[in-house]
Amino acid sequence: MSKFVKKNVIMDTDAMRRAIVRIAHEIIEKNKGIENVVLVGIRTRGVPIAERLVKAISEIEKVDVPVGMLDITLYRDDLSTLAYNPICHGTEINMDLNGKTVILVDDVLYTGRTIRCALDAIIDMGRPKAIQLAVLIDRGHRELPIRADFAGKNVPTSHKEAINVYLAEQDGTDEVVIGDLEE
Repeated sequence: MSKFVKKNVIMDTDAMRRAIVRIAHEIIEKNKGIENVVLVGIRTRGVPIAERLVKAISEIEKVDVPVGMLDITLYRDDLSTLAYNPICHGTEINMDLNGKTVILVDDVLYTGRTIRCALDAIIDMGRPKAIQLAVLIDRGHRELPIRADFAGKNVPTSHKEAINVYLAEQDGTDEVVIGDLEE
């Protein structure tokens, strides 16, 4: 098992807040408002980021935006290598996705495989007008033709590096850290 060795903090609390507010503005601008827009956070760290985006959009537009949570566990292409009984935390999407613009939200975009799973799950729930992707960090190294529509920060990395996102809601602190993976 690899060990994460911290090198640098690449985003602190203020940088994360600014990135969320910027992404919120970009979502509003690209979609010419927020009518028929819903946000869906990918469990686990995509959910609090989606909730922060919804709060920022609501403060800007003075309208509440629906938000849901998506568990992609059963859609993973490596499911058989994870565990005999994978743990599902549940999907909570209490809105009709048909004809909506769905903004998928995740913490880090890397190979694109998580997003592919999320796309499959969303399509199984309906036929959105469009699906867009918002991520806090885009680190490159795509294995699939997937790109972020909205990114808080692009961070070129090597395959020997990792990026960890820590959120106050789950970890007690807000920061994004880059580090090395050591055997």
